[in-house]
Amino acid sequence: VQLVESGGGSVQAGGSLRLSCTPSGHDYNVNLAGWFRQAPGKEREAVALIYTGDGVANYGPSVQDRFTVSKDNAKNTVYLQMNSLKPEDTGVYFCAARLGWVPLRERWQESTYKFWGLGTQVTVSS
Repeated sequence: VQLVESGGGSVQAGGSLRLSCTPSGHDYNVNLAGWFRQAPGKEREAVALIYTGDGVANYGPSVQDRFTVSKDNAKNTVYLQMNSLKPEDTGVYFCAARLGWVPLRERWQESTYKFWGLGTQVTVSS
């Protein structure tokens, strides 16, 4: 299953963007979805996770209270609403997903996810 991200772009600091992620060519409902980002010269990191079974979301400390992850089951789409964007939010954002339940500590790990998108660029200027 290939995931497809959309919604990236360039904004000024303080602005907002909403990213979307949907499976390409499949009506495939996943149990766990995550948004990762890779800033220039840095390793990819998880920023927001959602377990669709109960809707519980978790956030990295750098995006807490600014980003919101959600899933529309009817559209089989996962969203990442990003508000109050900062230049340090700049990077390529990847959507990832998997079936089944895993402990919270494992949801932050890239190896937990089976399906990935190719990423969408987000650039925040000061």
